[in-house]
Amino acid sequence: MSKTILVTGGAGYIGSHTVVALLERGHRVVIADNLANSSRLAVDAAGRLGGGEVAFHQIDLTEDGSLAEVFDSHPVEAAIHFAGLKAVGESVEKPLDYYRTNLISTMNLLREMQAHGVWDLVFSSSATVYGDPDVLPIPESAATGPTNPYGRTKLMIEDICRDVAAADDRWRISLLRYFNPVGAHSSGELGEDPRGIPNNLVPYVMQVAVGRRDKLQVYGDDWDTPDGSGVRDYIHVLDLAEGHLAALDHLEAGCDVFNLGTGTGSSVFEIIDTAERVSGRSVPYDVIGRRSGDIATSLADPSKANHELGWRADRNLEVMLTDAWTWQSSHPMGFGDDD
Repeated sequence: MSKTILVTGGAGYIGSHTVVALLERGHRVVIADNLANSSRLAVDAAGRLGGGEVAFHQIDLTEDGSLAEVFDSHPVEAAIHFAGLKAVGESVEKPLDYYRTNLISTMNLLREMQAHGVWDLVFSSSATVYGDPDVLPIPESAATGPTNPYGRTKLMIEDICRDVAAADDRWRISLLRYFNPVGAHSSGELGEDPRGIPNNLVPYVMQVAVGRRDKLQVYGDDWDTPDGSGVRDYIHVLDLAEGHLAALDHLEAGCDVFNLGTGTGSSVFEIIDTAERVSGRSVPYDVIGRRSGDIATSLADPSKANHELGWRADRNLEVMLTDAWTWQSSHPMGFGDDD
């Protein structure tokens, strides 16, 4: 059934790919984004690829009342909440920015939803809430203990969502703890385009491969992993987008949590090797010291989402990096309105 979905942060990397999936499903989409780390051109590309129109509002969710006009102007029936700051390293350097932006924007969204009788929410959480895990792969029942301010904001927001759902049984909230999104739309028209120097591995690797950056910095080669570099569960952004639709379709009263990942880990050196293979380019790198807040390995147990949401991440690492390269090679400077 077609619905009007508000997507906060919908001009961003994961948000814009989810907008494509929503439009392809026949939903109407409203985006609220301040474009702090995204491009208006991504909104246009998402609408074109999804074959539908997108209503766009450039607003800052941390400002009180900023969302009132959005809810007054559109018959919003559910929200997917991506908006927020998202870099682990930056959060260690600027913790107050992360607490202010991520917590206040979420509380403003929840207040506006409540005021307008909108009770369905899918929240973009993160595997960083687990911190340095005691068990691998990580199930949703694993202990939480984030090791950086970014992860702590995600866990605090999860707690806020649980509390509002406990206070009013009309809420239906899904918390999606996803692991490491990579890749791009297979058309090459939409991909990851961070402003300035990328904080995540794959876009940095791709910018080195395309000649935009000189070399990659590898944060440690002495981790307790098979090749000494950090291991992560990488998930194609299109699989992740489909996970959001599955969560939206299966919302139930209360607040539930799901891991979105593949259950398979890849190291930094495996990413570099695969990127060199699919691009035919060299990716030079320097190994430097470990980054504050990092851990050796993070790997999802996605079985709950597989069984309860009927969702599975099917695209492998080669597809992820091939699609990322298709995007980067056709857009060497991204959308061209940053840096």
